[in-house]
Amino acid sequence: MLSQESRQQIDREIAKYPAEQKQSAVMAALAIVQMEQGWLSTEAIEAVADHLGMAPVAVYEVASFYNMYDLAPVGKYKITVCTNLPCALSGGVHAADYLKQKLGVGFNETTPDGRFTLKEGECMGACGDAPVMLVNNVRMCSFMQPEQIDSLLGECK
Repeated sequence: MLSQESRQQIDREIAKYPAEQKQSAVMAALAIVQMEQGWLSTEAIEAVADHLGMAPVAVYEVASFYNMYDLAPVGKYKITVCTNLPCALSGGVHAADYLKQKLGVGFNETTPDGRFTLKEGECMGACGDAPVMLVNNVRMCSFMQPEQIDSLLGECK
């Protein structure tokens, strides 16, 4: 289930911790596997657990707690919209509604062409830049008004 390259990358993460605490690399291991496979299947979670010497349920608990991990396939572009109170008060809910209308999907849904998945996210630590969105867990977009959303969607086409 884990490619040789993924195993090597995970082993580099494990090396950052004392030998008896290699489970501390679980978040990095999940990110590595998700980057390679696109999402975290039950088999992928079990493979990470086996590699780290952890119970699969313990790895699943981590994967299901954080919204950066995907437990089902997602579109090419996963857009996560912060709707926590500071963002909500600064237009986050309106930005989410605008995206829902533009994409024709709700939260946790993927467009029929497989291009976009829309997610609702927790605080991204950029409350002063609200509304905030995260694209594919790596690109933070700030001050997302309809014009900026249209521009972002255009870049992703």
